[in-house]
Amino acid sequence: MKAVAVFPKQREVRVIDAPEPRLQSPTQVKVRTREVGVCGTDKDILEFAYGTPPPGSEYLIPGHECLGEVVEVGSAVRGFQKGDLVVPRVRRPCPHATCPACRHGHPDFCLTGDYTERGIKDAHGFCAESFVEDVAYLHRAPVELRDVAVLTEPLTIAEKALRQVKHIQERLPWRPEPGRAVVLGAGPVGQLGVMALLRRGYVTTVYSRSPKPNVKAAAAEAVGAPYLSSKEVSPEELVRRAGAPDLVYEATGSATAAFESLKALAPNGVLVFTGVPSHGQELSLEGAELMKQWVLRNQVVLGTVNASDSDFAAALDDLGRFRARWPGGLERLITSRHPPEDFADVVLGKKGGGGIKHVITFG
Repeated sequence: MKAVAVFPKQREVRVIDAPEPRLQSPTQVKVRTREVGVCGTDKDILEFAYGTPPPGSEYLIPGHECLGEVVEVGSAVRGFQKGDLVVPRVRRPCPHATCPACRHGHPDFCLTGDYTERGIKDAHGFCAESFVEDVAYLHRAPVELRDVAVLTEPLTIAEKALRQVKHIQERLPWRPEPGRAVVLGAGPVGQLGVMALLRRGYVTTVYSRSPKPNVKAAAAEAVGAPYLSSKEVSPEELVRRAGAPDLVYEATGSATAAFESLKALAPNGVLVFTGVPSHGQELSLEGAELMKQWVLRNQVVLGTVNASDSDFAAALDDLGRFRARWPGGLERLITSRHPPEDFADVVLGKKGGGGIKHVITFG
């Protein structure tokens, strides 16, 4: 079968003819890949800063944002049948009995670091014509979401983050729900975060680098979130215009932008980090002032990565809600679709011409 392969030792990326996977257990499902979204993690892998092939393999098949179609089910599989659209989860639990997170079905909180991640760490991903997965890690996608269900995995970032924020804010029983939010960055994770926040009732503003007009600003404002450029509006001016945010949702991967936003955060507020800064970013901090602010304002800084079973289910549910509330809003986030042969050029920005979300299609 056709597959994109990353060879870390050779520092090479190419489309190969890989062995077609077959069912190995009665609880497995064979899936034909329909679409794979690309993101910053894929860029890190293609720049050989990250990504580990499965044991015994010289290459890694990337791709962790996936929509597929069931073509075969094992004898013990219930609830799935040929033709169903499915979205697979990314992370698999570590094998250690001493890891309570993994043993309780939350490998996204793994304590040992010995988890595997499809398309990222020690397991092939989904950027191939087909893959096999245990039914426990698959979620059925409604057929009416066929054109946008590839956005499920990046939306789970917001679903998990907001689930954690809700727990944190329970420390403030008098606080009216939900409050003000600022989203840093207007890429796919940021845009989906905007929709998730608006759906929950947050008064939400997008704060991103590029001045208007641009497609990202247009996408945010189309769903009702004002867009401000950090090149034109300082954090202090942001507060004057939008009010001090109770929640800052970082979706840039820029350490400087993230910590600069702390100047705007309201007392008792929460800053959520979702981005992973690229290598070589330099950051100068006034540590004493930041510590003083966090303490005196009772602020919380939260890091979040990956997502659980419940977050994937919530994301699929929210995609349906978003589509009903903002017709065309999700479709606007998908800038273009490309064949597998263009994977490297799309991820590295040589094809596609910017935009928001680029997708690899397998038919």
